[in-house]
Amino acid sequence: MNAAIIRRHHCGLPAHPNELDRWRIVRALTGRERYRFVSPEVTAVAGGYLVESRCCSGNIDAEGGLVDVALLHHDRTGAAWQLFRKDHGKGVWEWHSTHQRLGLATAVLSADPERLFWQ
Repeated sequence: MNAAIIRRHHCGLPAHPNELDRWRIVRALTGRERYRFVSPEVTAVAGGYLVESRCCSGNIDAEGGLVDVALLHHDRTGAAWQLFRKDHGKGVWEWHSTHQRLGLATAVLSADPERLFWQ
């Protein structure tokens, strides 16, 4: 770990978002089960990462616009990742699960057996 990252983490500034973990999420999503023909966008947001993708099913946006897929938020206090899904009907984020490692959270997001994220 480079010294700038260590100083940033230890001086009380948030460790997330950062470019390394953003790219880890992008790479993990290439192995997803659903909508493999679109390229999701991963954007840094306060405390985590927003995953968006073009809507190809027409379920959420009939015109195929960019829709929210997931929100990954790092809880510094619990040192865990909170994974949220978007309830598009209500327009709110809903907590889905908590994971101790980013790789576990992205594995759940990529598999999505219940089609809660990739609609």
